[in-house]
Amino acid sequence: MKRSAAKLGVLAACAALAACSVLEGERIDYKSATKGATLDVPPDLTQLARDSRYQVPGGPVTASAYQIGQSAPSLPTAATAVGDVRIERAGDKRWLVVNRPADQLWGPVREFWQESGFLLSLDQSNLGIMETDWAENRAKIPQDVIRSTLGKLLDSAYSTAERDRFRTRFERTPTGATEIYISHRGMVEVYANTQKDQTVWQPRPADPELETEFLRRLMVKLGVPQEQSRAITASGTTRTTSRVASVNNTPVVQIDEGFDRAWRRVGLALDRTGFTVEDRDRSQGTYFVRYVPPNPDKQDPGFLGRVFNFMRTEKVEAPLKYRIAVRSQGESTTVSVLDAQGSPEASANAQRIVQVIADDLK
Repeated sequence: MKRSAAKLGVLAACAALAACSVLEGERIDYKSATKGATLDVPPDLTQLARDSRYQVPGGPVTASAYQIGQSAPSLPTAATAVGDVRIERAGDKRWLVVNRPADQLWGPVREFWQESGFLLSLDQSNLGIMETDWAENRAKIPQDVIRSTLGKLLDSAYSTAERDRFRTRFERTPTGATEIYISHRGMVEVYANTQKDQTVWQPRPADPELETEFLRRLMVKLGVPQEQSRAITASGTTRTTSRVASVNNTPVVQIDEGFDRAWRRVGLALDRTGFTVEDRDRSQGTYFVRYVPPNPDKQDPGFLGRVFNFMRTEKVEAPLKYRIAVRSQGESTTVSVLDAQGSPEASANAQRIVQVIADDLK
């Protein structure tokens, strides 16, 4: 009996440790990088260097600035609501709809990201876009005996090989409510050579589960109880067919769904892949973006090279301006690339942009 009790005790302890490991793996504990240098994505579909347009605004924000024009009639989507907050879904993409004007939400959402351990690198109310700095999830650091014993004394010596950034976008609905989108971008540090004496940072796929988790936590910030927030974000996803095609010798993405869902999914795809969206006109189905084409002859300077980019005097390529056109007929939508003047674009850049959007919509 004593041996059996001892075995049961050991099994119970192991189960408890396993449970702790599972819970530890599910934890999110972000900490932004230092206030100095920031991690930039290598050239291609990358966020451009900041300019004076991206200074933190001091005045109040208005919902009318977030969206020009009116949206198409709403199509039914899977939705669950608590109070004035509900979550909607299209494919693996989710967003919140809050029955409050955007100027009442800007402050709480900013506080939400700061309370979650992030610094804001972009806080631009006239576009309705808020973006965090690159940060690491400290919960992914192994909790070994040494670190558990010495705690914060060695905290700065531990680091993960991943960094994450989140963008929040606000859009007003015709009814006066506000749609809130959260998109994730990730980077991973990998060895640059077989000797494993140098590393570089490379993009990694967006994580829809992280996006959903932060939407759930934002729901709690906006007044939804914890248990209810978990229940209404636990529903499964549906897949929508999309593919790259050619129409009149120009590359396009064809999506088997109507305008509302396609517009939202393309917007999240642009957010996830790091486009600089200068403006958007939902009534015309157009996103105005900037794009830095890749230079195959230019060697990636690596993380330190990008950190100290301000010390380099090399010429930076000027960004190109494009329009992403979303056009629908019934439950079929075509996404194409137009030049700055609105003419169809069939260049190699257009083909790359179309492929990136299509890859995210899969």
